Amino acid sequence: MGKRISVIRAEVLGYCMGVNMAVEAVFKALKNNSLRPVYTYGPLIHNPAALEQLAGMGVEILTPPAPEKSSASSSLPDNFGGRTVVIRAHGIPPAEYAELERRGAVIVNATCPRVLSSQKRAEKYRREGIHVILAGDRNHAEITGIAGFVPECTVLENIADAENYIKQEDVPGRAALIGQTTIKQTEYDGIAGVLKGRIPMLEVCPTICPAAEERQKALEKLAAKTEGIIVIGGKNSANTRRLFTTALNLTGKAWLIERPDDIPEEVFNCSCIGITAGASTPEEIISSVEKVLLDFQDEE
Repeated sequence: MGKRISVIRAEVLGYCMGVNMAVEAVFKALKNNSLRPVYTYGPLIHNPAALEQLAGMGVEILTPPAPEKSSASSSLPDNFGGRTVVIRAHGIPPAEYAELERRGAVIVNATCPRVLSSQKRAEKYRREGIHVILAGDRNHAEITGIAGFVPECTVLENIADAENYIKQEDVPGRAALIGQTTIKQTEYDGIAGVLKGRIPMLEVCPTICPAAEERQKALEKLAAKTEGIIVIGGKNSANTRRLFTTALNLTGKAWLIERPDDIPEEVFNCSCIGITAGASTPEEIISSVEKVLLDFQDEE
């Protein structure tokens, strides 16, 4: 009998809570509304294979307006005619939500609960007259969505931005810091540390999602048991790329793939392979990759 490959899964991998809820919301919308297409407001998840599957089921992607715009893009249908629009986990600004309603969309709000919490925090601070500082990618849908609840907010992408910000003359004496749910904890802590040096009354909100850190820790445990690691997920997914970078640093042998056909030949020279996956990777893709590896038998 030829050589077989041993496969070990990371203890934590695949869909996070927010992504899983959004995907389930789309399936429910397909079932409950016979009108097609069912729309998602922006790509539902950063996984090409999963998006292709949804497209085959009658799901189309609407392009959100550019971050600098305050209302829904004119490229949206003038009238949705009762068709469903699913808001993805990132959430959207309230003005865009209202515009979708005005155009006759049946809205299913699948915003991640953690992002919803950040939106509510931002709105609360605005009402109380407390300046809001957002930490994260200024062009990321989550940040633009939260900023829609407090247009006068400040957005800082990194520690360097924070250092430049505190040099300004009009820095408030009281502010609240809200982080993008996927920002690195070290980056968030660094931004907070810089701001505290100038803002005596700074409230740092615990908004980071633990999903990314859980996957990183599970990957570290996995690396100690394997020769190399396959990271499954969309190449445009930030959390998947971070997993790949970590896997490469830990093992020296790591491969980022989106589907089973992407498995490189050199993987089959290994006797023990680890598998992890980004937060937007469906279980069926993970299982299909695992099956290809387990079914492999080297002819001797």
